[in-house]
Amino acid sequence: MTDRSEETDEQYEGCLSFFDVRGLVPRPLKITVETASLTGEAVITVYERGLARLIHHEIDHLNGLLYTARMRTGVDPIPVEEYRQTGRAWAYE
Repeated sequence: MTDRSEETDEQYEGCLSFFDVRGLVPRPLKITVETASLTGEAVITVYERGLARLIHHEIDHLNGLLYTARMRTGVDPIPVEEYRQTGRAWAYE
């Protein structure tokens, strides 16, 4: 990741590493990622909102981090059953 927005959003995330819980995770609303094409050329892609969250989550895995490491101090994951009652959908603009 080469850049991230100052503006963040806090949404519930899940992961196969913690299949039965979800946690509130703050993430940047916009990230810029540099990858390599099959021919080795640099490709720069900007991701926003839900895709930024998803890509950032996966980049964390590549760096050995789980979403629980990004949760605010004192905020614990909740059971999936409780999460299903939140009624919060990701916002897209």
